[in-house]
Amino acid sequence: MEHLASKRRLWFTISLIAIVPGLISLIFFGLKQGIDFTGGTQILLRFDQPVNTEQISGVLDGQGYDSASAQTVQVDGGNGIQIRMPELGEGSTDKADLYAAINGEIGTFTELEINTIGASVGNAIRDRAFVAVGLASVGILLFIGWAFRNTQNPWLYGTCAIVAMLHDVLLVLGIFSILGVVADVEIDALFVTALLTIIGFSVHDTIVVFDRIRENLARHAAPTFEGVVDYSLAQTLVRSLNTSLTVVLTLLALYLFGGSSTRNFVLALLLGVVSGTYSSIFNASQLLVAWETGEIQRLFGRLTGRG
Repeated sequence: MEHLASKRRLWFTISLIAIVPGLISLIFFGLKQGIDFTGGTQILLRFDQPVNTEQISGVLDGQGYDSASAQTVQVDGGNGIQIRMPELGEGSTDKADLYAAINGEIGTFTELEINTIGASVGNAIRDRAFVAVGLASVGILLFIGWAFRNTQNPWLYGTCAIVAMLHDVLLVLGIFSILGVVADVEIDALFVTALLTIIGFSVHDTIVVFDRIRENLARHAAPTFEGVVDYSLAQTLVRSLNTSLTVVLTLLALYLFGGSSTRNFVLALLLGVVSGTYSSIFNASQLLVAWETGEIQRLFGRLTGRG
């Protein structure tokens, strides 16, 4: 573990390979937004008898809900169907008519959950989500810059932490974009909570490594900056991996045995924790080395025609 920094180009390449497919999906397909962002009604039903989405879609089409969609979900004690449709009018007979049609054509069922959100509320939630992530990023940059104010380049530490954080967020966003295309996985307000949690975990893990680098720089633990980073990573690696493994095992249990309503939330956290562990070790600290050795400056010079 003493020469991680010397292989930083490999670590950066692995990150690019992991992120690029998701970025392409985000550009061309975006994220499949749930009713928390788009507005509408989401209904979760449980059937005792076997049922498929084609049957439900047929009933929805017959009731005039051509834009509605249905998908099978896991529920306890039966067969679950989740319906996403335009907002059902309050005080109207729309819901009663729909339920009567489903009962008549498919069979009896139990309503487990129904949520209705107006389009204006959905837009407000989406806008606040962007603001929350933006404010969190600015706050992290300012805090790390202040915390490492006694180092030679305090803002460099904050910038590298933000880049590592963006790596984790983009990875999760990209994977959920792909899942939205291939498996109709939607994002909701809980997904934003997961992103903010991922940001916190990623930065916490990165600060632990950075703090050890700062201590070892003051002690002159190695003759070169790259050597100090390698030495610091060797000291913190086991702790970081053990902490992350504990969290991953807990989240894995929640994903496998928890309810369907929180499964995507847990999946986002699971991906974020794994990515955050990787980025704090193989991205954030390696970016510090790349800057201190002048690699980033030379790359920027070549890209701008000044090198």
